[in-house]
Formats: sequence, C-alpha cells, structure tokens
Amino acid sequence: MRKVLITGAAGFIGSHLCDKFLDNNSKVVGIDNFITGDWNNISHLEENKNFQFIEKDVTESFELSGKFDLVLHFACPASPVDYLKHPIETLKVDSLGTFHLLEIAKESNSRFILASTSEIYGDPIVHPQKEEYWGNVNSVGIRSVYDEAKRFSEACTMAFYREYELDVRIPRIFNTYGPRMQLDDGRVVPNFISQALANEDITIYGEGSQTRSFCYIDDLIEGIFNLSIINGLNGVVMNLGSQEEYRILDFADVIIEKLDSKSKKKFLPLPEDDPKQRCPDINKAQRLIGWTTKTSLDEGLKNTIDYFKNIN
Repeated sequence: MRKVLITGAAGFIGSHLCDKFLDNNSKVVGIDNFITGDWNNISHLEENKNFQFIEKDVTESFELSGKFDLVLHFACPASPVDYLKHPIETLKVDSLGTFHLLEIAKESNSRFILASTSEIYGDPIVHPQKEEYWGNVNSVGIRSVYDEAKRFSEACTMAFYREYELDVRIPRIFNTYGPRMQLDDGRVVPNFISQALANEDITIYGEGSQTRSFCYIDDLIEGIFNLSIINGLNGVVMNLGSQEEYRILDFADVIIEKLDSKSKKKFLPLPEDDPKQRCPDINKAQRLIGWTTKTSLDEGLKNTIDYFKNIN
C-alpha cells in the first residue's frame, strides 16, 4: 500500500485526489490551512482509517513522521478572486511551500508532483499551447502573483530534479470544473451557473471573444493519477486539459439554455492581462500516459449544475 502526502487536500482538486488515491490502495495524509479549502470537501473521509488530516500552513517549516511514496503539492489559491485576495499567501505557498514539500520528498526519496497551471503561458501567442512554449507573462502585472509564483515553483521543482535526481512530474492544469468548486470563486463555470440560477445578468468581460477549454474534474484526476504512478516519467512536464475550445460568449449561451434561465448578458471591461486564447496541446499526455478527456460537456455540466443546486 503506497503512502501519499497531498497538500491543498480540502480544495477542489486536492479533495478529489484524496478520494482517488484512497480508492486505489493508498494511505493518504492530507494537509490544508483552509485559506480557500473547505472541510465539507473531505468530511466524508473523517472515518476512513487510511486517511489522516493535518491542518497546517505549508509555508511555515514543519516536520512529518514517516516516509512517503508520493508527495503531491496542490496547495494554492487557484481562482483570480482568491489569489488577488491573498497575493502574499499565493506567492509564499509556491515558493516557501514548494521548497518545504520538495525537502520532504527528498528526505523520503519519494516522487514529487507539482500542480502547475496553464497560467504559466500567460496571454499566449502560440495556439494551442505546447509544453515547449515559454509563455507570454507580465511579471509585474496584477496576475503575476499567481503566474510567476507557479513559474518559480516549476523552477524549484526542476532544480531538485537536476541537483538531487529527485523524481518529479509537473502537470500543467487547464480550466477544470465540477463538483466542489466554490460557487463564488470567480471562474467562468461557477460564475455563469450561479448567475443563471439566480436569473441575474451573466457578466462577460470584453466582447466575449476570448476562448477557454473546459475539462471535467474526473478526467483531470485520472490524468494526474496516471502521471503520478507510471514509472519512467522523471522530469516530465505535461499539459492536462480539454481540447474543446469555446468562446466565452457562446459558453454563456450554453449555460443559459441548460438552466432555462432568464439571464441576459452583461458586458464589462476586460481585466488586465486576461488571456485571449487558452487551449492545450495534449499530444504528450496521449503518448506517455494514454490520457485524453472522456466526459462530454453536457454530462460534466449536468453534474456540476446538480451539485450547485444542492448546495444552494
């Protein structure tokens, strides 16, 4: 039975990772400080004998007893609302926090998985984005507290790979949605669903011509799991996301229709450095871990809408 450490365990993606590893012959130690995580996301694991939860801020030095087979660092505010509300904490968790977790992985001689993001590509001038693309990021812009934090975190991870031959993998996560997202976290899917449920105006920034691709959480978790457990992928950086691309304007229509909402579209100024196009090239994931998305947008949105209706 493998032993797994997961930071950000009470978050959207982290909590689903806890479920996935527990369902696959693992003991899981989850860490979260609840800056954006929610106990409700993991409360169902409270009685699971293979799950241990520690409330802790990973930016502060700490020690854990025992060795781990896998260390997954997924602690970080991930939505614009959250990382702009907590800019210093965001920078710390992807600098100090990353170093602390890398040291734990080094001491355990364990595999280290860093949650990175499509945001490291910034406002891309290459489309779709391949892993070899270096990005177009404003290092002093308002979004830099997240973009540059993740880029630095990647640099730390690769330094440990080169200096100590640590087995590291870096999934770059593109727009993901599904149950356990925060309804008010500011990202497109929960924003549009919450507004449509309330028959409020759906807020579209700019003209709505910017594109996003939406990956359902179950598909993403399968990709991260495969990347984590397959041998021989030391040092691999890998895009994980859907290749189905939607204009934000069109996606608003999809949500309005699905909820039979009376919402109208309301146009607001485009935020600073908002990416115009966002879609991954996933050839590497297909080739190395046999992964692609399987959940249709219809199915994924139905599950997500049902979840938000229930918590509302």
